[in-house]
Amino acid sequence: MKILILGGYGVFGGRLAELLADLREVELLICGRDLSRAAAFCARYDGQARVHPVALDRADIVAGLRVHRPDLVVDASGPFQDYGADRYGVISACIDAGIDYLDFADAADFVFGVPQFDAQAKAAGVFVLSGVSSFPVLTAAVLREIATTMDIVSVDGGIAPSPYAGIGLNVMRAVVGYAGAPVKLWRDGGPSQGIGLAESLRATIAVPGRLPLRNIHFSLVDVPDLQVIPPEHPTMTDIWMGAGPVPEILHRILNLLAMARARLGLPSLEPFSRLFYAVLNRMRFGEHRGGMFVRARGISHGRAVERSWHLLAEGDDGPYIPSMAVEAVVRKMLAGTRPEPGARSGVRALELEDYDRLFQGRRIYTGFRAPEDDAPLYRRILGSAFSTLPLRLRELHGSAAAREWTGFAEVRRGRGPAAAIVAALFGFPRGASKVPVTVRFSPQGDAERWVRNFGGRRFSSVQSVGTGRNEHLLVEQFGPARFALALVVESGRLALVPRRWSLFGIPMPKFLLPTGLSFETEREGQFCFDVEISMPLIGRIVAYRGTLRRADDLVRTAA
Repeated sequence: MKILILGGYGVFGGRLAELLADLREVELLICGRDLSRAAAFCARYDGQARVHPVALDRADIVAGLRVHRPDLVVDASGPFQDYGADRYGVISACIDAGIDYLDFADAADFVFGVPQFDAQAKAAGVFVLSGVSSFPVLTAAVLREIATTMDIVSVDGGIAPSPYAGIGLNVMRAVVGYAGAPVKLWRDGGPSQGIGLAESLRATIAVPGRLPLRNIHFSLVDVPDLQVIPPEHPTMTDIWMGAGPVPEILHRILNLLAMARARLGLPSLEPFSRLFYAVLNRMRFGEHRGGMFVRARGISHGRAVERSWHLLAEGDDGPYIPSMAVEAVVRKMLAGTRPEPGARSGVRALELEDYDRLFQGRRIYTGFRAPEDDAPLYRRILGSAFSTLPLRLRELHGSAAAREWTGFAEVRRGRGPAAAIVAALFGFPRGASKVPVTVRFSPQGDAERWVRNFGGRRFSSVQSVGTGRNEHLLVEQFGPARFALALVVESGRLALVPRRWSLFGIPMPKFLLPTGLSFETEREGQFCFDVEISMPLIGRIVAYRGTLRRADDLVRTAA
């Protein structure tokens, strides 16, 4: 298969070429205006697919198709919002030449207009699929799955790239270009408009049992989903999609500029795109992780329900996801499954199982969530991951009733007066090699109070489900101090990972966040805990580990 990739050495085209590197039956024409850049890309390309640099501008596509005769054209150039009067020139040329076509279009109007070529494409026996990327292909696949459980009424979602992913100049031009401009979407049951990057929401991407991303600020973006997905779901009245680039301070500046443009009637911000491109691709700090969420609200059996899907991508795997939809179509074609002729959006190009196959072997994780207001505390936070916990952990956390567990522990205290003062303030136990332990769990509204008794020395905390910026986290409060902890299930252990904290309701800086390896597990049929609490500049405050059994089990054993 000979594939001509317009923008082949760009961000999305280049990653597509890398994803196809293992296919020796593929020949890739890496096209762009700059032959030297295309040649440099091919020189460093490492794969079994054959690659050739080609100097080709989309304006010269007719001649290019005549010379190279590809089997498939992939337009990865963009910005699709700025294709001008002849915006569908490449599509027309492909249909005339009898060549199949895919693109990465992220412009809603562009993708929405592609079906006008449907009759011509069918007559030519070719397929033309537009918007073959995460937005809208992955979103649409998720919503089809959710629609099996409810009549979808409203949808919101967002994508949060890693700060290390890198953003192409054409993508930045597109985003900055529609900042503060009207964006077509579906709202209150009909076509409406929002303001690009001037509308925002916050959300936490949290795959059940995985370390969630930090709570992220998302802003409205002009993506195909807003126009091509509502017709797929007759009951849908609202849809909103956003992006959450970091650092947030730069994102907030762009929000302010978008609002100023909308309110004051200012011209396009596109001239500032190079500045934002340069700054955003240099301000790389924080966690090298990204993700995506899709949340739907609807009706099931006469009652209101909600369900959300989350994707988490670690390290360098995440930036490849937008190019995986085209990769999947190509692999299916090589396996003998070709899209039906016609011109349309890519909303039905793939299903979730197609993505699952692509995610295998990569650090990309997905999962669904649904609110469980009546479930025990830890089940509400862990969702489907709760069932993967060892038996004893499920027993301890699987009840919302009052209960008591007892056992023994070893306690180690930190050294120095500062550690002693902090330990005394929280009532932590003194050091001991083997001390009897009793933990009482008592419901307290939607929360749960834990009272720990280490050999007569008591200290307590209240645990609850986090809200707002602590969404999908466990919040534990010791007096005026509140700690937001992620519940992470890995290798048969439940780890409690500190993410945020506050004192007297005031958010505290991250560099002062208490740390320490704390986890629960099961050994030889017993519930085991291992807790370490340390603070920057002070070191260990206290560490204790031991085992617990249900008190009523001990009574039965004694009898």
